Amino acid sequence: MATSRNSSSCCSEFCVLPCIRCIKWIPVFFISCIIIWSYYAYVYVLCLSTIENVVEKSLMLVFYHIILVLFVWSYYQTIMTPLGTAPKHFKLSPSLQHALFTTDNDVERKQILEQFSASLPVLNKSIDGGTRFCDKCYQVKADRSHHCSVCGKCVLKMDHHCPWVNNCVSFTNYKYFLLFLGYALLYCIYGSLSTLPYFIQFWEGSFVHSGKFHILFLCFVAAMFSLSLVALFGYHLYLVAQNKTTLEAIRPPVFSYGPDKQGYNLGCKRNFIEIFGENKLLWFFPVHTHLGDGIRFPVRGSNVNQYNSMGNTQGTDLTVNCHIMPAAYI
Repeated sequence: MATSRNSSSCCSEFCVLPCIRCIKWIPVFFISCIIIWSYYAYVYVLCLSTIENVVEKSLMLVFYHIILVLFVWSYYQTIMTPLGTAPKHFKLSPSLQHALFTTDNDVERKQILEQFSASLPVLNKSIDGGTRFCDKCYQVKADRSHHCSVCGKCVLKMDHHCPWVNNCVSFTNYKYFLLFLGYALLYCIYGSLSTLPYFIQFWEGSFVHSGKFHILFLCFVAAMFSLSLVALFGYHLYLVAQNKTTLEAIRPPVFSYGPDKQGYNLGCKRNFIEIFGENKLLWFFPVHTHLGDGIRFPVRGSNVNQYNSMGNTQGTDLTVNCHIMPAAYI
Protein backbone atom coordinates (compact mmCIF):
# COMPACT_ATOMS: atom_id res chain seq x y z
CA MET A 1 0.00 0.00 0.00
CA ALA A 2 2.80 2.39 0.95
CA THR A 3 4.57 1.72 -2.34
CA SER A 4 1.36 2.36 -4.25
CA ARG A 5 0.80 5.66 -2.45
CA ASN A 6 4.37 6.79 -3.08
CA SER A 7 4.07 5.92 -6.77
CA SER A 8 0.79 7.81 -7.00
CA SER A 9 2.31 10.82 -5.26
CA CYS A 10 5.36 10.84 -7.56
CA CYS A 11 3.16 10.51 -10.64
CA SER A 12 0.93 13.34 -9.46
CA GLU A 13 3.95 15.57 -8.80
CA PHE A 14 5.44 14.63 -12.17
CA CYS A 15 2.23 15.75 -13.92
CA VAL A 16 1.45 18.83 -11.84
CA LEU A 17 4.85 20.55 -11.84
CA PRO A 18 5.13 20.88 -15.65
CA CYS A 19 1.58 22.25 -15.73
CA ILE A 20 2.45 24.85 -13.11
CA ARG A 21 5.56 25.86 -15.07
CA CYS A 22 3.45 26.27 -18.21
CA ILE A 23 0.84 28.34 -16.38
CA LYS A 24 3.56 30.73 -15.18
CA TRP A 25 4.38 31.53 -18.79
CA ILE A 26 0.81 32.57 -19.66
CA PRO A 27 1.34 36.30 -18.80
CA VAL A 28 4.52 36.35 -20.92
CA PHE A 29 2.64 34.66 -23.77
CA PHE A 30 -0.14 37.25 -23.42
CA ILE A 31 2.31 40.17 -23.65
CA SER A 32 4.04 38.53 -26.61
CA CYS A 33 0.72 38.17 -28.44
CA ILE A 34 -0.07 41.85 -27.87
CA ILE A 35 3.34 42.83 -29.24
CA ILE A 36 2.88 40.65 -32.34
CA TRP A 37 -0.63 41.99 -32.98
CA SER A 38 0.49 45.60 -32.45
CA TYR A 39 3.29 45.03 -34.96
CA TYR A 40 0.76 43.81 -37.53
CA ALA A 41 -1.62 46.70 -36.80
CA TYR A 42 1.05 49.40 -36.92
CA VAL A 43 3.35 48.20 -39.69
CA TYR A 44 0.98 46.48 -42.10
CA VAL A 45 -2.41 48.10 -41.50
CA LEU A 46 -1.35 51.66 -40.61
CA CYS A 47 1.96 52.29 -42.37
CA LEU A 48 1.82 50.02 -45.40
CA SER A 49 -1.93 50.00 -46.11
CA THR A 50 -3.22 53.36 -44.85
CA ILE A 51 -0.51 56.03 -45.06
CA GLU A 52 0.23 57.04 -48.66
CA ASN A 53 3.02 59.58 -48.17
CA VAL A 54 6.30 57.67 -48.65
CA VAL A 55 8.44 59.99 -46.50
CA GLU A 56 5.96 59.97 -43.62
CA LYS A 57 5.59 56.21 -43.88
CA SER A 58 9.35 55.64 -43.89
CA LEU A 59 10.05 57.89 -40.90
CA MET A 60 7.28 56.31 -38.85
CA LEU A 61 8.57 52.80 -39.62
CA VAL A 62 12.17 53.70 -38.72
CA PHE A 63 11.29 55.23 -35.35
CA TYR A 64 8.84 52.44 -34.61
CA HIS A 65 11.39 49.69 -35.20
CA ILE A 66 14.07 51.42 -33.11
CA ILE A 67 11.70 51.62 -30.14
CA LEU A 68 10.43 48.09 -30.74
CA VAL A 69 13.93 46.55 -30.78
CA LEU A 70 14.92 48.28 -27.53
CA PHE A 71 11.60 47.33 -25.94
CA VAL A 72 11.74 43.64 -26.91
CA TRP A 73 15.45 43.39 -26.10
CA SER A 74 14.88 44.78 -22.60
CA TYR A 75 11.91 42.49 -22.07
CA TYR A 76 13.92 39.45 -23.15
CA GLN A 77 16.81 40.36 -20.85
CA THR A 78 14.46 40.82 -17.90
CA ILE A 79 12.94 37.39 -18.49
CA MET A 80 16.07 35.40 -19.30
CA THR A 81 18.70 36.85 -16.96
CA PRO A 82 19.51 34.26 -14.25
CA LEU A 83 18.81 35.17 -10.65
CA GLY A 84 21.71 36.10 -8.42
CA THR A 85 22.14 33.83 -5.40
CA ALA A 86 24.47 33.96 -2.41
CA PRO A 87 27.80 32.06 -2.58
CA LYS A 88 28.04 28.59 -1.05
CA HIS A 89 29.81 29.79 2.09
CA PHE A 90 26.55 31.49 3.18
CA LYS A 91 24.99 28.03 3.60
CA LEU A 92 25.25 26.14 6.88
CA SER A 93 27.10 22.84 6.90
CA PRO A 94 25.02 19.70 7.60
CA SER A 95 26.42 19.52 11.14
CA LEU A 96 25.45 23.13 11.89
CA GLN A 97 22.02 22.56 10.35
CA HIS A 98 21.54 19.58 12.65
CA ALA A 99 22.66 21.58 15.68
CA LEU A 100 20.42 24.50 14.76
CA PHE A 101 17.25 22.49 14.20
CA THR A 102 17.63 20.03 17.06
CA THR A 103 18.01 22.59 19.82
CA ASP A 104 14.94 24.11 21.46
CA ASN A 105 16.96 26.90 23.04
CA ASP A 106 16.42 30.17 21.15
CA VAL A 107 19.53 31.70 22.72
CA GLU A 108 21.66 28.80 21.50
CA ARG A 109 20.15 29.05 18.01
CA LYS A 110 20.95 32.76 17.93
CA GLN A 111 24.54 32.09 19.03
CA ILE A 112 25.05 29.45 16.33
CA LEU A 113 23.90 31.87 13.63
CA GLU A 114 25.88 34.80 15.02
CA GLN A 115 29.10 32.76 15.18
CA PHE A 116 28.58 31.44 11.67
CA SER A 117 27.79 34.89 10.20
CA ALA A 118 30.65 36.66 12.01
CA SER A 119 32.94 36.20 9.01
CA LEU A 120 30.26 37.02 6.42
CA PRO A 121 29.76 40.53 4.94
CA VAL A 122 26.28 41.05 6.38
CA LEU A 123 24.90 44.16 8.06
CA ASN A 124 21.17 43.54 7.86
CA LYS A 125 19.45 42.08 10.89
CA SER A 126 16.09 40.46 11.52
CA ILE A 127 13.36 42.43 13.27
CA ASP A 128 14.49 41.11 16.67
CA GLY A 129 18.11 42.07 15.97
CA GLY A 130 19.30 38.55 15.17
CA THR A 131 20.97 37.10 12.09
CA ARG A 132 18.69 36.79 9.07
CA PHE A 133 18.40 33.11 8.22
CA CYS A 134 16.39 31.24 5.59
CA ASP A 135 15.05 27.95 6.94
CA LYS A 136 14.20 26.82 3.39
CA CYS A 137 17.62 27.36 1.81
CA TYR A 138 19.49 26.69 5.10
CA GLN A 139 21.63 29.75 4.63
CA VAL A 140 22.29 33.15 6.12
CA LYS A 141 20.57 35.78 4.00
CA ALA A 142 22.87 38.20 2.22
CA ASP A 143 22.08 41.88 2.72
CA ARG A 144 18.93 42.97 0.87
CA SER A 145 18.18 39.39 -0.23
CA HIS A 146 14.86 37.64 0.36
CA HIS A 147 13.43 34.20 -0.26
CA CYS A 148 11.06 34.04 -3.24
CA SER A 149 8.38 31.41 -2.72
CA VAL A 150 7.69 31.27 -6.48
CA CYS A 151 11.33 30.81 -7.55
CA GLY A 152 12.07 28.67 -4.49
CA LYS A 153 15.36 30.34 -3.60
CA CYS A 154 16.90 33.34 -1.86
CA VAL A 155 17.36 36.13 -4.40
CA LEU A 156 19.99 38.86 -4.22
CA LYS A 157 18.54 42.35 -3.74
CA MET A 158 15.06 41.11 -4.47
CA ASP A 159 12.59 43.78 -5.54
CA HIS A 160 9.54 41.64 -6.31
CA HIS A 161 8.46 38.62 -8.31
CA CYS A 162 6.83 39.80 -11.54
CA PRO A 163 4.43 37.38 -13.27
CA TRP A 164 4.63 39.45 -16.48
CA VAL A 165 8.27 38.42 -16.90
CA ASN A 166 7.99 35.08 -15.05
CA ASN A 167 11.06 36.05 -13.06
CA CYS A 168 12.16 37.87 -9.97
CA VAL A 169 13.10 41.49 -10.49
CA SER A 170 16.32 41.66 -8.53
CA PHE A 171 19.97 42.64 -8.51
CA THR A 172 20.91 40.98 -11.81
CA ASN A 173 18.04 42.28 -13.97
CA TYR A 174 16.73 45.43 -12.28
CA LYS A 175 18.33 47.72 -14.88
CA TYR A 176 16.73 45.65 -17.65
CA PHE A 177 13.36 45.83 -15.90
CA LEU A 178 13.57 49.63 -15.68
CA LEU A 179 14.47 49.87 -19.37
CA PHE A 180 11.64 47.47 -20.18
CA LEU A 181 9.16 49.74 -18.40
CA GLY A 182 10.61 52.86 -20.01
CA TYR A 183 10.64 51.50 -23.55
CA ALA A 184 7.22 49.89 -23.10
CA LEU A 185 5.88 53.30 -22.09
CA LEU A 186 7.60 54.97 -25.05
CA TYR A 187 6.27 52.24 -27.36
CA CYS A 188 2.70 52.80 -26.16
CA ILE A 189 2.91 56.60 -26.29
CA TYR A 190 4.35 56.48 -29.81
CA GLY A 191 1.66 54.05 -30.93
CA SER A 192 -1.20 56.03 -29.42
CA LEU A 193 -0.01 59.40 -30.78
CA SER A 194 0.61 57.94 -34.25
CA THR A 195 -2.91 56.55 -34.47
CA LEU A 196 -4.66 59.44 -32.69
CA PRO A 197 -5.36 61.45 -35.91
CA TYR A 198 -7.16 58.44 -37.39
CA PHE A 199 -9.13 57.97 -34.17
CA ILE A 200 -10.25 61.62 -34.44
CA GLN A 201 -11.19 61.11 -38.10
CA PHE A 202 -13.25 58.07 -37.13
CA TRP A 203 -14.96 60.08 -34.39
CA GLU A 204 -15.85 62.73 -36.96
CA GLY A 205 -17.06 60.06 -39.39
CA SER A 206 -14.47 60.78 -42.09
CA PHE A 207 -12.22 57.73 -41.65
CA VAL A 208 -13.21 54.84 -43.88
CA HIS A 209 -10.74 51.97 -44.15
CA SER A 210 -11.03 48.20 -44.12
CA GLY A 211 -8.46 47.94 -41.32
CA LYS A 212 -9.87 50.71 -39.16
CA PHE A 213 -10.69 48.30 -36.33
CA HIS A 214 -7.00 47.46 -35.83
CA ILE A 215 -5.94 51.12 -35.94
CA LEU A 216 -8.63 52.30 -33.54
CA PHE A 217 -8.10 49.43 -31.13
CA LEU A 218 -4.34 50.01 -31.23
CA CYS A 219 -4.87 53.64 -30.24
CA PHE A 220 -7.14 52.64 -27.36
CA VAL A 221 -4.95 49.79 -26.06
CA ALA A 222 -1.76 51.85 -26.30
CA ALA A 223 -3.37 54.71 -24.40
CA MET A 224 -4.61 52.40 -21.62
CA PHE A 225 -1.22 50.72 -21.23
CA SER A 226 0.44 54.14 -21.19
CA LEU A 227 -1.60 55.22 -18.17
CA SER A 228 -0.68 52.16 -16.13
CA LEU A 229 2.98 52.24 -17.20
CA VAL A 230 3.36 55.90 -16.26
CA ALA A 231 2.44 55.08 -12.66
CA LEU A 232 4.62 51.95 -12.47
CA PHE A 233 7.64 53.48 -14.19
CA GLY A 234 7.35 56.64 -12.10
CA TYR A 235 7.26 54.62 -8.88
CA HIS A 236 10.38 52.66 -9.80
CA LEU A 237 12.22 55.86 -10.75
CA TYR A 238 11.39 57.09 -7.25
CA LEU A 239 12.79 53.85 -5.79
CA VAL A 240 15.98 54.30 -7.85
CA ALA A 241 16.36 57.87 -6.58
CA GLN A 242 16.04 56.57 -2.99
CA ASN A 243 18.09 53.39 -3.60
CA LYS A 244 15.28 51.20 -2.29
CA THR A 245 13.62 48.04 -3.45
CA THR A 246 9.85 47.59 -3.38
CA LEU A 247 10.25 45.32 -0.35
CA GLU A 248 12.43 47.89 1.44
CA ALA A 249 9.86 50.60 0.75
CA ILE A 250 7.30 48.43 2.56
CA ARG A 251 9.64 47.32 5.37
CA PRO A 252 12.92 49.24 5.80
CA PRO A 253 16.14 47.25 6.27
CA VAL A 254 17.23 46.69 9.85
CA PHE A 255 20.80 47.38 10.94
CA SER A 256 22.51 46.90 14.29
CA TYR A 257 21.19 50.31 15.39
CA GLY A 258 17.64 49.59 14.17
CA PRO A 259 15.53 50.13 11.03
CA ASP A 260 16.81 52.75 8.60
CA LYS A 261 14.71 53.83 5.61
CA GLN A 262 17.66 55.72 4.14
CA GLY A 263 20.35 53.15 4.94
CA TYR A 264 21.38 52.70 1.30
CA ASN A 265 20.61 56.21 0.06
CA LEU A 266 23.85 57.65 -1.34
CA GLY A 267 22.28 60.60 -3.12
CA CYS A 268 20.23 60.58 -6.30
CA LYS A 269 23.16 60.62 -8.74
CA ARG A 270 25.14 57.90 -6.98
CA ASN A 271 22.01 55.77 -6.55
CA PHE A 272 21.41 55.93 -10.30
CA ILE A 273 25.02 54.98 -11.09
CA GLU A 274 24.80 51.96 -8.79
CA ILE A 275 22.19 50.49 -11.14
CA PHE A 276 23.15 51.92 -14.54
CA GLY A 277 26.93 52.08 -14.14
CA GLU A 278 29.55 54.69 -15.00
CA ASN A 279 29.43 54.37 -18.81
CA LYS A 280 26.76 56.80 -20.01
CA LEU A 281 26.79 55.34 -23.52
CA LEU A 282 25.42 52.05 -22.17
CA TRP A 283 22.72 53.47 -19.90
CA PHE A 284 20.01 53.04 -22.53
CA PHE A 285 20.90 49.50 -23.55
CA PRO A 286 19.95 46.32 -21.65
CA VAL A 287 23.53 45.16 -21.10
CA HIS A 288 25.35 44.49 -17.84
CA THR A 289 26.67 47.76 -16.38
CA HIS A 290 25.46 47.75 -12.75
CA LEU A 291 27.99 48.02 -9.95
CA GLY A 292 28.68 45.65 -7.09
CA ASP A 293 28.44 41.92 -6.50
CA GLY A 294 24.94 41.71 -5.02
CA ILE A 295 26.39 40.74 -1.63
CA ARG A 296 27.96 43.96 -0.37
CA PHE A 297 26.28 47.30 -0.92
CA PRO A 298 27.42 50.88 -0.39
CA VAL A 299 25.89 52.27 2.79
CA ARG A 300 25.81 55.73 4.23
CA GLY A 301 27.19 57.14 7.45
CA SER A 302 27.93 54.87 10.38
CA ASN A 303 27.43 51.63 8.43
CA VAL A 304 30.65 52.16 6.45
CA ASN A 305 32.84 51.49 9.46
CA GLN A 306 30.92 48.27 10.18
CA TYR A 307 31.76 46.88 6.74
CA ASN A 308 35.38 47.99 7.05
CA SER A 309 35.78 46.34 10.45
CA MET A 310 35.01 42.98 8.82
CA GLY A 311 37.79 43.55 6.29
CA ASN A 312 35.50 42.95 3.34
CA THR A 313 35.48 46.34 1.68
CA GLN A 314 37.19 49.70 1.75
CA GLY A 315 35.09 52.71 2.50
CA THR A 316 35.24 56.35 1.66
CA ASP A 317 33.31 59.21 3.18
CA LEU A 318 29.86 57.88 2.39
CA THR A 319 30.25 54.81 0.24
CA VAL A 320 31.86 51.41 0.25
CA ASN A 321 33.97 50.39 -2.72
CA CYS A 322 32.29 47.21 -3.92
CA HIS A 323 32.59 47.40 -7.69
CA ILE A 324 32.93 43.65 -8.23
CA MET A 325 31.38 41.43 -10.86
CA PRO A 326 27.97 40.11 -9.76
CA ALA A 327 27.91 36.70 -8.11
CA ALA A 328 25.80 35.34 -10.95
CA TYR A 329 28.64 35.98 -13.39
CA ILE A 330 31.48 34.62 -11.26
